[in-house]
Amino acid sequence: MIKNNLSSKITRILFLPSAFCLLLSVLGGCGYTTRSMISNEFKTIYVKPFVNKIDITQNADSGSKYRIYRPLLDTDITRYVTNKYLADGNLKPVKSETADLILKGEVVEFRKDPLRYDDNEEVAEYRINLVVNLQLWNRKEDKLVWEENGFIGDTTYFTSFASGGVTTKTDDTAITYALDDLARRIVERTVEAW
Repeated sequence: MIKNNLSSKITRILFLPSAFCLLLSVLGGCGYTTRSMISNEFKTIYVKPFVNKIDITQNADSGSKYRIYRPLLDTDITRYVTNKYLADGNLKPVKSETADLILKGEVVEFRKDPLRYDDNEEVAEYRINLVVNLQLWNRKEDKLVWEENGFIGDTTYFTSFASGGVTTKTDDTAITYALDDLARRIVERTVEAW
């Protein structure tokens, strides 16, 4: 009887601190939240149409031979970013006159770089990079909140020469993936803690 009594006391002594620590860790969580990290004063955003700053008059050299121009890329980026803000829900896209924040951007580079070659030295895999410069402005205070140059969205895809002639993505499909990746990253950058 004394052994059982002593054993149950020891169990309680060991169990209570362990249970308390477990309770604290569950209540404390790991710090993940689905809420935005931006201030409650910012509820709306205006996505100013992106400007295409890709220099199509530049002479091609070995370092820039994969830089290309794609018409209406600036329009596509503006549309994808606006739609991503709508889907995210933390900042509502509105007209510039009523916005709390204004996102300004310029397209500075569109690249299609070969990543891998097959046995016949044909390109088997490409990476598409969309590079933009960004500025986020507090419209009410006319103050720059943050600026990012060389911000990238990208994707990779295999050509028809890879995988026994099976194409996983076309150029257009890959560009759509890169646009979506860029828009997602821009929205994440906007709603994270500054």
